[in-house]
Amino acid sequence: MHKFCMPLVCAAFSASVSFAQGADRVPQADVPQTAPSSAVLATRAVPLSLAQAVDTALRLSPQLRAVGLELEATEGLIMQAGALPNPTLGFQQEDTRPGTRVTTFELSQPIELGGKRAARIELAERSRAVAAAEVDARLADVRAATIQAFFESLVAQERVALARESLRVASSALGAASRRVTAGKVAPTEETRAGVAQATARIELSQAEAERAASLHALTALMGVPDDAVMALDGRPDVLPQLPDNAVLADGLARSPTLRRAQSEAERLGAAYELERTRRIPDVTVSLGMRRAQELGRSQPVIGVSIPIPIFNANQGAQLEALRRRDAAQAQAQAEGLRLRAEVLQAASQLRARRTEIEALQREVLPGAVSAFEAAARGFELGKFSFLDVLDAQRTLLQSRAQYLRALSEAHRASADLNRRLALPIAVSGTNP
Repeated sequence: MHKFCMPLVCAAFSASVSFAQGADRVPQADVPQTAPSSAVLATRAVPLSLAQAVDTALRLSPQLRAVGLELEATEGLIMQAGALPNPTLGFQQEDTRPGTRVTTFELSQPIELGGKRAARIELAERSRAVAAAEVDARLADVRAATIQAFFESLVAQERVALARESLRVASSALGAASRRVTAGKVAPTEETRAGVAQATARIELSQAEAERAASLHALTALMGVPDDAVMALDGRPDVLPQLPDNAVLADGLARSPTLRRAQSEAERLGAAYELERTRRIPDVTVSLGMRRAQELGRSQPVIGVSIPIPIFNANQGAQLEALRRRDAAQAQAQAEGLRLRAEVLQAASQLRARRTEIEALQREVLPGAVSAFEAAARGFELGKFSFLDVLDAQRTLLQSRAQYLRALSEAHRASADLNRRLALPIAVSGTNP
């Protein structure tokens, strides 16, 4: 029995004591203008790396394409804001009899006062700043989501490997138990237990394969490629993300795309309020034309100036509305900053706790579970332990390994949350800082 159980022991022990020292570092990226063909990804023979997954997602993401077009649209907004009002050409005729008819041609030009044009341009530029902040926030979202999906696929891939090894060992144990029952060395219940263990391992393998397929589907959806474009991944889930220090976290909070978007929106509404304030000052319309009186037999110049008198409407309601919206946006930006800080500290604490848990699993739990399983397997080989003891030791080992993979998944998820909120590069290392 010992020779059939030892492959699982070796696999678990080797995974618990050694880790890779390098990993992909994903650079910051701008909104792409070109996209690689998905057919190239589908026919790629080499496994997909983290850098390739992120690059493909940034190039093919419909979300990024949409916000990029919104940013381009604001250029037209600025252009239109700077346009001057059009002149008006007027025609007027008095009387229809040729001898007494009076015809007037008039060209009128509105002249904006109070800085309305400059206020419109400022509002348009603030709208462009909001769109640019939205692009940065979407970039961080897509990038972090892709990184998280990539590592979740890697962890699912490890779960499949573990389940296959468990099924192989369970099948070998069933064969060994059957032979010992035939030889009369153990009771038939030992064979029954071994059969149950094999069936359980087969179910766990099926579940692990389904989880791996689902994680790959999620990854390819984020990348914007067909489901069969990614067949294997190039990476190790046990390469731990580093925890940023306090200075990096503080700098990331100050430059967070989410916070910058909220602040830009407050500034945009502030510019909208200033525009409404300028509209309290009426504009002047200057007119210049010619009047032809047939009865007099000559033409006369016509010059006029008109200005509205703001008696009934001084734009007070629009000013009050814009002012309150600006104040609300400023309060929302402050609330966003507090919420962002709390979420960042929570994600950092989660990452710190998961790293501590992983370190303990690597140093104590996994080696202890391996040792206990190895001792139970040898005892069963010598007839000192029952097969139930072997199953119990194997279950403990598999649970420890599952806990280890779960902690890895949560660590990468917490790191992705930090990256999403702060747009920081995810640094990974094989050792704790």
